[in-house]
Amino acid sequence: MSIINNLYKRFGKFFASSYPKIFNFCEKRKAIIKFFVAGSSAAAVDLLALYLFHGLFRWEIVLSTSLAFLLSFFVSFSLQKLWTFRNYNNKRLAHQLVLYIGAAFISMNLNALAMHLLVNNWQVWYLLAQIIVNIFLGVINFFTYKFIVFRHIKDEDKN
Repeated sequence: MSIINNLYKRFGKFFASSYPKIFNFCEKRKAIIKFFVAGSSAAAVDLLALYLFHGLFRWEIVLSTSLAFLLSFFVSFSLQKLWTFRNYNNKRLAHQLVLYIGAAFISMNLNALAMHLLVNNWQVWYLLAQIIVNIFLGVINFFTYKFIVFRHIKDEDKN
């Protein structure tokens, strides 16, 4: 982990000295940017794994999508916990994982409800509707992860 932290710090110093205005803008919004990058990385893992499992290995589609989803889920959980919200305490790991699964389940159902309303009731183009819903759910999930799932508890941070 120290290699990654050292590279991260070196990149930050280079970025701060080369592009100070952009660096300051990003530094103030660091958690949001990391949240987006972590989510995008998990989505890329999902697509890559699906391609490998189904496209190359020719595994059945339901098995392939299920395995790809599980892999991307754990990549997302790990990146959000350790990188975005810098929550290194493992005492609440099982609890955090249950909360994260619960948030994902709620998001999935809100996504379905919002898509139904936007597409079927209000005739919004389905891709535009999904973009709108993803932005809405992204905001909700950011605050859910920050203040509920990966919140720092002072007594636990001491240990």
